[in-house]
Amino acid sequence: MAITATISVPVSTPIHRSLPAVNLFRSSSSFAPPQRTFNYLNSRLVASSMSTEAPVKTTSSSAASSLNSGSGFLHFAKYHGLGNDFVLIDNRDSSEPKISSEKAVQICDRNFGVGADGVIFLLPGINGTDYTMRIFNSDGSEPEMCGNGVRCFAKFISQVENIHGRHSFTIHTGAGLIVPEVLEDGNVRVDMGEPVLKASDVPTKLPANKDGAVVKSELDVDGVIWNVTCVSMGNPHCITFSRKGSQSLLVDELKLAEIGPKFEHHEMFPARTNTEFVQVLFNSHLKMRVWERGAGATLACGTGACALVVAAVLEGHTGRNCTVDLPGGPLQIEWREEDNHVYMTGSADVVYYGSLPL
Repeated sequence: MAITATISVPVSTPIHRSLPAVNLFRSSSSFAPPQRTFNYLNSRLVASSMSTEAPVKTTSSSAASSLNSGSGFLHFAKYHGLGNDFVLIDNRDSSEPKISSEKAVQICDRNFGVGADGVIFLLPGINGTDYTMRIFNSDGSEPEMCGNGVRCFAKFISQVENIHGRHSFTIHTGAGLIVPEVLEDGNVRVDMGEPVLKASDVPTKLPANKDGAVVKSELDVDGVIWNVTCVSMGNPHCITFSRKGSQSLLVDELKLAEIGPKFEHHEMFPARTNTEFVQVLFNSHLKMRVWERGAGATLACGTGACALVVAAVLEGHTGRNCTVDLPGGPLQIEWREEDNHVYMTGSADVVYYGSLPL
């Protein structure tokens, strides 16, 4: 797939750091930062040094609309949450995604597309919520929601709506109501709701062994017995801290690409599953690698980090407030006893804005 893309990126700021405030709402006639153009086969990359002046609130047009005023283009922003990266599309003018799942697969391709773990759509709210979030994974499947994605989603809303300071939104997702809050320091704290533990609701076919839940149960994966706990955060998770008869995992030694798909497609998970492999460092510190349903090995999984803290508490490994180290960086997870809700706090950063021909 040949793609011609116009992409605006900051050339002096590393993408893993928060970007300065930029004016996203100028008309195309006034948006003229200094540019450097690099020509590649089948693509055009335009890198611009972005303005650091305070945003001026004008219209509520798309965050990327100033980059290309012509018709037939899909404007987008690319964000990442600890390296779990997404293409964000302003879809507030329609209740259906602007592109198909097949087109999303092409966009997510890291060789012939933009490259991402998923495409997220900002749609109008329903059932009294402020907004609706839908996402297509890199394989075209549609998950119920995504933890790192919802943090990026909240930051994207702040950009397109030109909102500053501490603020929160109500988000309708396939996993139910989610409430992210953008904090003063730029991080996002998300009320992820209550974990689902009932085996049939996760869902898993493994028999419940503790109050209707599957906790430290044995799962045969290609002849190897793993101790697993099953949790849903609106999407299914299988969490393992050890194999049968062995001590805690050393997650850096796992051949994730070999074992991850065997968990994802295991017959005990009728809706497939995300799988978290966890190493206990301390009573409040965990290390995780993840194989995501529909996306494979990723640098971070927010719902997975939430699910594994619930599993760690149920198995007696940790307390309810933990730091979770993921390949892309840390998340702070708290499973509050007073309301049974799980709270996730972490970063979400813009990488660039761009346009693609439809």
